[in-house]
Amino acid sequence: MSSTAEQAVPEQGQAQAPAQRTIRERFESKFPRGLIIRLIAYLFVGHLFAFFVYLLFVLGGQNQ
Repeated sequence: MSSTAEQAVPEQGQAQAPAQRTIRERFESKFPRGLIIRLIAYLFVGHLFAFFVYLLFVLGGQNQ
């Protein structure tokens, strides 16, 4: 029983290995970097386009 109990308990160095990963490494393991860049670019361009359309409506409403 002692040999199985020793195998079931991980060593201290092995348990700390995942905790030593940085936040960036954990984030990039879930989402590729290219996806994040495209997401930010699409959000920026989408908001810019929405502002342009809003501006058209505001300026168009002032001419009436």
